[in-house]
Amino acid sequence: MSYSLELLKHLYRTMLRIRLSEENLVDPILRGDVHTPCHLYSGEEAIATGVCAARSKEDYVFGCHRSHGHYLAKGGSLKGMLAEIYCREAGCSRGRGGSMHLIDPDVGMLGSAPIVAGTISLAVGAALASSIRKDGRVTVSFFGDGATGEGVLYESINFAALKKLPIIFACENNLYATHMPIRECRVDQPIYRIAEPFGIEIHSVDGNDVLQVFETGRKAADACRNGNGPIFMEFMTYRFRGHVGPDDNIQGDHTDIRPKDEIEAWLQKDPIIRFERYLQEHQLIGENRLMTIRENVASEISEALNYAIKSPSPRREDLLKHVFA
Repeated sequence: MSYSLELLKHLYRTMLRIRLSEENLVDPILRGDVHTPCHLYSGEEAIATGVCAARSKEDYVFGCHRSHGHYLAKGGSLKGMLAEIYCREAGCSRGRGGSMHLIDPDVGMLGSAPIVAGTISLAVGAALASSIRKDGRVTVSFFGDGATGEGVLYESINFAALKKLPIIFACENNLYATHMPIRECRVDQPIYRIAEPFGIEIHSVDGNDVLQVFETGRKAADACRNGNGPIFMEFMTYRFRGHVGPDDNIQGDHTDIRPKDEIEAWLQKDPIIRFERYLQEHQLIGENRLMTIRENVASEISEALNYAIKSPSPRREDLLKHVFA
């Protein structure tokens, strides 16, 4: 399969924007400059990048508690996201939501929320609306492996299958639900098989291979547009940092029970490094051009961080603004 240089650069740049924007939050979080809980996406960038690259701007995306990547990959404003993480009025949720409440309707990012499986049914509703309107939009519902313990997921799959809705259920399986290994909270069965009884198309995907993610996502989107949805995809991946925050050792509370050899093995599968190696081995993008992209992304993030830090906080008298009874 051949890919345009523009697409390859877009995939690389998007993964870098996600990774570097989050890595630049590590020190501010540890210093206490950032007060909102931040569930970092480091290590999982290829999923949001590949899936969203196969979407149009008009398509819908719903996220979860770990959604910086979904928001940026769908085209959400970097300045708006960082300002929101700093709880500033210029944030995408006006500083009221923080890291886990990201939204940018102009690019089809219809929201993220920290409730486990909380946006899955909303995504089904959006897909139902698209089906009724026949507008050709495809909805993607991103959720973690922990959501497979929630009944709303199965109800949503059943309804979507019954109505043949244009929706992709995208499970990002990083092997841990908070700090519990997935093997200790569900039967030993691949997650993607849970959708099999509903008679829909299912896939297991290497979530750290951005081109495999893109190809699977593109075919799934085409199928949904042609009336062959819904589709369930399980992306195998791994988070490089803590469940919430840079690590799980803040204030001496060591809660990361992941084996060191497991972490090291997954670090060797870093999606960005893998893609860099692919681009250079196939002589598609040389190191000098990759360096230029890295420098441009770093400069963009520095500017956005400066914007976020200098933006004003919401005024006390506006506390109840945007709140509906």
